[in-house]
Amino acid sequence: MTPRTKEQNEEIRLRRLAQIRKAAADVFLNKGPLLEIRDVAAQAGLGYGTVYHYYSNKGDLLHDLLWDALDRAGEWLEVPMEALHDSDAGMAPAGGHFRLAAAADTGNSAAAGSRSGSRVTAAELGPVAAAGVRLLQLWAEDHALYLLHKLAGEGFAALPEGRSIPLLAAFRREVLTPLAALLRSGHAADGAAASGGNAAEPQDLLQHAEMLLAALVGCASLSLRRGKLHEEARDIARLLKL
Repeated sequence: MTPRTKEQNEEIRLRRLAQIRKAAADVFLNKGPLLEIRDVAAQAGLGYGTVYHYYSNKGDLLHDLLWDALDRAGEWLEVPMEALHDSDAGMAPAGGHFRLAAAADTGNSAAAGSRSGSRVTAAELGPVAAAGVRLLQLWAEDHALYLLHKLAGEGFAALPEGRSIPLLAAFRREVLTPLAALLRSGHAADGAAASGGNAAEPQDLLQHAEMLLAALVGCASLSLRRGKLHEEARDIARLLKL
């Protein structure tokens, strides 16, 4: 039997890590901090020793799961840069535009593909509502993304301070700041009318972004547990009047 190459071993390692993290997200959704490594092994269909080889404690597993999710978290917004005010330039991501990403390949790709026909656009709902619906649908497909947003609203208190602070700063940069720019763009007219023409301050917009995500997390919880979040995403957007 031909020995595996270094590249093949690395591919297997990365695939196993993705399998373990996906299983951990599913378990954490139901058990929260009570999650144990043996629960993850059972969910992933792996031996306890296999999972323990990669993660000897749940703190390291949760930390890596959240950072991995953050890599996918900033691409669910789709707003042309020309729609943003010049004053928002400091809030825009370096790529020059916001993108509405396809579902991440985290073991849910088949489900994501079957739902591609329900993809939403800003033209149908308005940019804020469309982004909100798509985010909810991504949460249905990728539970790690939901956990990232849920735990961000709690300041990542489940992690030690030395790990939570860098993660929270990165979440603010990659998720909250672009969302604040979208809120300014999507609600510019309403904001001007309500404030007599005075635009909201950047700090206020960040707070609004935090509150919006917290509201989405709260509304998504029940639908997610029932397995209905993808179908009920638009109802949630209407409920929140996005």
